[in-house]
Amino acid sequence: IISTAESGLKTETTSTMVWSVICTFQQALKYRGGLWGLIIHMYTNGDYPFKFGTYMGCDAMGNRYYENRIDYPWGQQRWVEPSDINNFDATQIPPEWHGWMHHMNDATPLLEDEYIAEKLKHVMYGEVSHNPFKHNIGHQEPYFNFHGMHNLSQVRSRGYNIGNPVVGLPPGAPDAYYTQPGSPYNPASIRPYVQEGDLDEAKGGGRPYKSEMWRKRLLTPEELEAEEKEKNTIVLESTDATPAMSTRELLMQLRGGTRRAA
Repeated sequence: IISTAESGLKTETTSTMVWSVICTFQQALKYRGGLWGLIIHMYTNGDYPFKFGTYMGCDAMGNRYYENRIDYPWGQQRWVEPSDINNFDATQIPPEWHGWMHHMNDATPLLEDEYIAEKLKHVMYGEVSHNPFKHNIGHQEPYFNFHGMHNLSQVRSRGYNIGNPVVGLPPGAPDAYYTQPGSPYNPASIRPYVQEGDLDEAKGGGRPYKSEMWRKRLLTPEELEAEEKEKNTIVLESTDATPAMSTRELLMQLRGGTRRAA
């Protein structure tokens, strides 16, 4: 009798588990907009297609926030579904939603704004105020971010003249992250690239060089040979034009003196 009851309980438990999986799949099909939407979410969002909760709000970049305190344990009951899962980064969560996601507060940003607005109605001012701001925050600069990233440390080029397609940084655009003055990555510390000359300057340019070493590397074998002959000719002419010096005169010249007139 006991074994029969145990086997019946196992069968019932198995049937319940199978039926719950079927119900979850049906709910996911309805919630994700059909089979194709469910497949796309399974490929991009992992277990999110089968995770359901109450819609709590949306930020400026389109990230959607959910909560389910009944079906999931503590620490897993709040989650975000990114608007762009292929280029999502944790820094794209704004500060007000970051606090809610990490259980710093239970009120969403929208509820906080409503709460502050309601309380301000009951504030009694003892003096006339000419403050143009009617909220508790005061002056705020315009809202700026790059590709929804509030931390711009990743907005940097991934190579020379290729930009960063992950965050949408075009080629040639400056990096957005802060650098200390004196850093080799600071624009004020980067020396401009200047060429020393051009071998074809008389012809309009075409072979610029940045140092003497690069100038010699750009010379053709014929030009190298002609330059060497010209150098030897100059040395021979200077040697023939200069009379021989005595040892005493040579030492005087090495010490910084001048040659005695003949």
